Amino acid sequence: MTFIAGLQLGRLPMNTKELLSVPPEVMAKALLNRRILLKEQLPTVIRTLEAEEQNLEPKVSRAVEKHQQANDSVSSLKLIRDSAQKDAGGLLPKVRGFRNELIDSGGMVNLDPEWKKEKLFEELETIEELIQTSALDHKAEKKLLDQRKKLLEKNEKWLQYRRETNPEMAEYIDSRRKMSKLFKTADKSHRDMLKAVEKAQPLHEKKRALLDELREIRRQKDRAKELLHQSDEAISHWERRLKDGFEELGQGFPDLLASRKIVEGGGPSSFAKKESKKKKRIKEKTTPAPRKKGGEEE
Repeated sequence: MTFIAGLQLGRLPMNTKELLSVPPEVMAKALLNRRILLKEQLPTVIRTLEAEEQNLEPKVSRAVEKHQQANDSVSSLKLIRDSAQKDAGGLLPKVRGFRNELIDSGGMVNLDPEWKKEKLFEELETIEELIQTSALDHKAEKKLLDQRKKLLEKNEKWLQYRRETNPEMAEYIDSRRKMSKLFKTADKSHRDMLKAVEKAQPLHEKKRALLDELREIRRQKDRAKELLHQSDEAISHWERRLKDGFEELGQGFPDLLASRKIVEGGGPSSFAKKESKKKKRIKEKTTPAPRKKGGEEE
């Protein structure tokens, strides 16, 4: 017998002998009283569950909305990151081409020794490839982004100096500065996205817990309403049984003592029959099929 809200109803274990010793009138009276008790208490149970449902629904709506906002924020930052990163990556070959042209024409002959051997493009491309192709955790990603940030800051200082001292390098410097800005935008968006992902996780868990709680309340409410709907019919059924007996009474009133008579006569109970069939099915599944000589199945 299922517990519903505050109803104190439960199962009492009985063996076959104890069960057969209980007069059918006593069992019918107990079932009738149970149905009467349910009919009296279920309206209160239903109102309580409806109140809990109404109280919980706004909380669920807020949790769903907050989680969606967090997901939207993650999606928006991801779009910004991907776009900026793609544009910056696309500028890398162009900027490198400008640099090679200037080197070939002698326009970069006066570069400081430190920058003659610069590995900026190679390092940026290596970092970009790792970010795009590797399955990195948050710590590894942050380490790469910090490396790129330092490279870009160093690059910015050098660009400012070279533009002031070499006006003919303006196009190269402007393209390189634009690339640097795009990488910075991508990196900032990526960091913000990671923070948004961390913020969204507890919101997701809270939303799921509230939805589970709401579903359980609605399940109990629907079950309580179903029982209430059945109450009058069930009460009428057991009232007639107490009045007219427990044997065949017509449609909807089968012989309730048929199984009892079989057990009293030494036959197996319906439970024993079910157990026997269950064991037989298990045995059939676990017993290997007989084989003929030569390994063929019979």
